[in-house]
Amino acid sequence: MTIAERGRFAAALGGPVAGLVVQLGQLAALSVGWGLGLAGWLAGTMYGVVSTVLLVAALRRSPAGRLGPADLVTLARSTLVGSVTALVVADLGGVPAERPVLVSIATVALLLDAVDGRVARATGTASALGARFDMEVDAFLLAVLSVSLAPSLGAWVLAIGGMRYAFVAAGWVLPWLRAPVPPSFARKTVAAAQGVALVVASAGLLGRPLETVIVGLALVLLVWSFGRDIVWLWRARG
Repeated sequence: MTIAERGRFAAALGGPVAGLVVQLGQLAALSVGWGLGLAGWLAGTMYGVVSTVLLVAALRRSPAGRLGPADLVTLARSTLVGSVTALVVADLGGVPAERPVLVSIATVALLLDAVDGRVARATGTASALGARFDMEVDAFLLAVLSVSLAPSLGAWVLAIGGMRYAFVAAGWVLPWLRAPVPPSFARKTVAAAQGVALVVASAGLLGRPLETVIVGLALVLLVWSFGRDIVWLWRARG
């Protein structure tokens, strides 16, 4: 490895490793305050380690080679998603999660989703890596919240968290599904609605019937959004 390559690697490593340290600090605080159990600790730590490795690898391939201001906001969101993951897995493993804590952390993660894009535009640092990083963090948060709600609302809720991953898997078989789609305000709005619906239902304040309706409507919108994109991609496949 040349001196330049070592410098680029160090630049790519700095931000993600700092995020991992923050992630472990959050897990320690949650463990002391509310308890995570072994399963929660392992899940949160694994999330932090895997996301750090993937992010460093992506940064080494990117033109910038390091995290920009908006990416740091997304990184902060990612650590919050790791904490939500730990709480959900702990809950499933028999350590009851404090719903107000889980909902509060997830809410902050959702609110920060409106910040990183604005920071990227304001600083002129928008990038393909930043957009992909933001999308993956959003997708994983939806998946974890879906898993959390499945025992109370039913397994059908998992469709919200799993739909994007199913779409990506389908793209391995049907290459035309991997083509880029045009920007869409409707798509962004539907994606945001999924997080809001899942967090509202996770709070457990509205009662199961109303929560089922809210999450069900969110799923209908998601199916419509993916269906619209699939139709567009099919027509443009040539």
